[in-house]
Amino acid sequence: MGKANAKQQEDVSGLDLEHELPAGDGDERSPGTPAKPGAAGVEPAGPDAELLKTKEERDTLIDRLARMQAEFENARRRAAKEQQDFRDFATVDAIKSLLPVVDNFERALQAKSEPADFRTGVELIYKQLQDVLTKLGVRAIAAKGEQFDPHVHEAIEMVETPDAADHEVVEEWQRGYKFKDRLLRPAMVKVAKNPGK
Repeated sequence: MGKANAKQQEDVSGLDLEHELPAGDGDERSPGTPAKPGAAGVEPAGPDAELLKTKEERDTLIDRLARMQAEFENARRRAAKEQQDFRDFATVDAIKSLLPVVDNFERALQAKSEPADFRTGVELIYKQLQDVLTKLGVRAIAAKGEQFDPHVHEAIEMVETPDAADHEVVEEWQRGYKFKDRLLRPAMVKVAKNPGK
């Protein structure tokens, strides 16, 4: 407010506007009260200026933090979606390679044949399935005749026998499999107990 205008207000209302305290934080201002610091081009001086500057910096930093958090959340969601898409793509390839095996099983079940021919057909399909699994990186774990290995074998039973070495796998109940170097499931085996060997 200019000095001339302030003098006119002083004469009219009897108030000393130049020495009046600034308005509070609320929106209410009495008529004739000077504008808040920083509003309408009025730059405050001293501690008020530092406080205003600090508040502006705080607001800027809070805004930047909120934007960065939103960007991080979006990046996390994108990465999770890309991982899921990759898994789905890999699963689709595996399923496509197994479909011919399913087709051959359906043909075998529909055919009217002798039991010996049926068995031969099933053995061929089994070999085809084993070939597909090998191409996918799945391999069976050797068990019968091997030394018991707790990393790849799961002992279901221990039997005393003089016909096998101590801790030798004498029977495989369920075949175990690895995918590359990762264990898919251990082989369930019967293990020999022979203290004499």
